[in-house]
Formats: sequence, structure tokens, C-alpha cells
Amino acid sequence: MTEPADDATPAPTAASAAAEAARRRRLAEVFGDVLPETSSDDPHPTARDDRWYEENRPPHHGG
Repeated sequence: MTEPADDATPAPTAASAAAEAARRRRLAEVFGDVLPETSSDDPHPTARDDRWYEENRPPHHGG
């Protein structure tokens, strides 16, 4: 039986992390934010919203 090969991927170092950060900055400069974290139409849930849904949940959905 043969032993599994060691993973050839080197462990991340400070230099490789810095290179990755620089690569991401260059991509952001060229392409900008392709997909923002949130958009203007994303809901902003509040405690009131959760309470309303719990109070108005149909009986067949448990509760």
C-alpha cells in the first residue's frame, strides 16, 4: 500500500498574504466592486419584524 502524498500547497506566509492583498487591490482598481456586500433593496430586519412574523405564523407551521 502506498502512503498518501503530502499536500504540495505551501503554508501561507506573510509574503504570500501580502502578495494576495496586492493582487486583490489591483483587481479592485481595475474592476471595482463587482458585487457589493449589501444593496439598497436588502431588508434590514428588526425585532418588530420577527415578532410580527411569529404572531402571524399559520398554525400548521408549528409554533
